[in-house]
Amino acid sequence: MIDERPASASPSDARAPRSEASVGVAQAIGAYGLWGVLPLLFIAMAPAGAYEIVAWRIVFALGFCTVLLSVLRSWRRTGALLRQRRVMAVMALAAAFIVVNWTVYVLATTTGHTVEAALGYFINPLVTIALGVFLLHERLRVAQWVAVGISVVAVVVIAVGYGQIPWISLTLAFSFGLYGLVKKRVGGVVDAVSGLTIETLWLTPVAVGALVVMGLTGVGGGITFASEGWVHTLIMIGAGPATAVPLLLFASSARRLSLSTLGLTQYLTPILQLVVGVLVQHEAMSASRWIGFGIVWIALLLLTVDSFVAGRSARRRVVAPVL
Repeated sequence: MIDERPASASPSDARAPRSEASVGVAQAIGAYGLWGVLPLLFIAMAPAGAYEIVAWRIVFALGFCTVLLSVLRSWRRTGALLRQRRVMAVMALAAAFIVVNWTVYVLATTTGHTVEAALGYFINPLVTIALGVFLLHERLRVAQWVAVGISVVAVVVIAVGYGQIPWISLTLAFSFGLYGLVKKRVGGVVDAVSGLTIETLWLTPVAVGALVVMGLTGVGGGITFASEGWVHTLIMIGAGPATAVPLLLFASSARRLSLSTLGLTQYLTPILQLVVGVLVQHEAMSASRWIGFGIVWIALLLLTVDSFVAGRSARRRVVAPVL
């Protein structure tokens, strides 16, 4: 008996998209999960100071990227990018934003402000939307405007509770938002490995200079690398892969998942940071903090629901029959 089912009905074809989506979800969870537990790595690097951690993170990330470029045989592609002045200029700006983000984040997580750092990454999606409006002149839906307004209320509530503006949260949110905005300009040209290589290449002279100054003067706690035992040394070296691997997982997942699915997984990072701050580092959670976080979560829920509704409407328009 001849099977008259069309080729498109093949079970293997039906499973393929699901398999790709499953891999993408696993990669996204891996990326955001690793970013979420990074404070534990920085805690394990004690007694190294924040500036030493950031400097070695840059140096070892560059070393890890050179190994990846060799394994992936991507030297030619990266070399071509290095000869493009516009790409190099944009990547220099991206490097400036990401080093601010890394430095503030490490300072926060090593000085008992991990919860405030978590707030920064909770409000980052809302800051990204605001940057799109004011810098790219994008138009927002009503729900998106409401979400942004709610996030402003949350920051005000937390500021009143703190008695000061939550600068760590705002600096992390805006520096990473601006970093993403800059990367978007070259996203179709620069791949993840080449991008991180070029960024760390820009930053390495500064990192090496900082290490020399810290080693000679003892400022910032001096240099602890190779002086605290082999386990501590391996942990410091691990900062390189810990920087590169989540980025590569994220880049791969972004090619397999819709933005709405990817957007849901990004909240794993600040949730884990909040858990680390409260349960591991025993940071205080005042009533104003809980209220402020609760308001942010309402804004994020509204944003997520709106994204799903907008995405479903767009798909319906695409598949609607033409009469």
